[in-house]
Amino acid sequence: MDAKIAGNGDRARSLALFVAVIDGGSFSAAARGLELTPSAVARAIDRIEARLGVRLLLRSTRGLALTAEGQAYLLAARRILADLDDAEQQIADQGSPRGRLRVNAALAHGRLCVVPLLGDFTRAYPNILVDIALTDTLIDVAGGQADVAVRFGPLADSALTARKLGESGRVIVAAPDYLARHGTPRVPEDLHAHNCLNFNFRRAEPTWPFRRDGRDLSLCVDGGIVANNGETLGQLAAAGVGVTRVGRFSVAAEIADGRLVPLLEDYNPGDVELIHAVFVGGTHLPARVRVFVDFLAERLARPA
Repeated sequence: MDAKIAGNGDRARSLALFVAVIDGGSFSAAARGLELTPSAVARAIDRIEARLGVRLLLRSTRGLALTAEGQAYLLAARRILADLDDAEQQIADQGSPRGRLRVNAALAHGRLCVVPLLGDFTRAYPNILVDIALTDTLIDVAGGQADVAVRFGPLADSALTARKLGESGRVIVAAPDYLARHGTPRVPEDLHAHNCLNFNFRRAEPTWPFRRDGRDLSLCVDGGIVANNGETLGQLAAAGVGVTRVGRFSVAAEIADGRLVPLLEDYNPGDVELIHAVFVGGTHLPARVRVFVDFLAERLARPA
């Protein structure tokens, strides 16, 4: 074996031994954990100090105390050992991704589109524990609150990596019984006579967009209920409360079974919201994050 490689291996063992002594509080405690004798541990510390040419530990009848050099060596040892653990975990993950994966998604899209996919994902990657939270509150991915977040619409500038997963079109819908009672709008202006259910987000506009004869137009709408998610608006519309304009994904099931009817499709402007996975990228991206983002990108690629 190359002497330099062997020496590096000895240094790694020395770092681990030194940390074990400090964590155990004595040579005897470290010796028990390492299955060595206390004298062997003491000699190992002596060799480290001799190699460095400094005193790392002060021994007394009351126990061990770190010198200033020992404190610096301890901090460096913990950092180096943690880096080694991370490197080995990343290599191991390449063969079989594993570990806890914290996922955040919006309530409606998460429930309707992300959660139904998790069974297939966990069957494909049984060593990954998916820890999913559904919330419309914007969480701090860069601050470590999640490994991956699925987000709609424009993304704020940040150091996060974003990967497009798909896009969701919009659709205006109402229930057949509502239309039987109030009539079916044939042109956008007919909506003035209808109960239009809208979003209550701060960025939500009181207008709905349309396209007629190749030109874009906006129409002010009004109604008796506003809500913070498309799933709720779709449920209200399906119950015959009024007309709403929501992401097509949130009412796809109701359209398919006839509980909701698309309206004014000839005037649909074709606007879409992009869907992204955002995560902390870089060279140390855990394999569990990479395979999950790849999985979502494959399964959510078609427009909703």
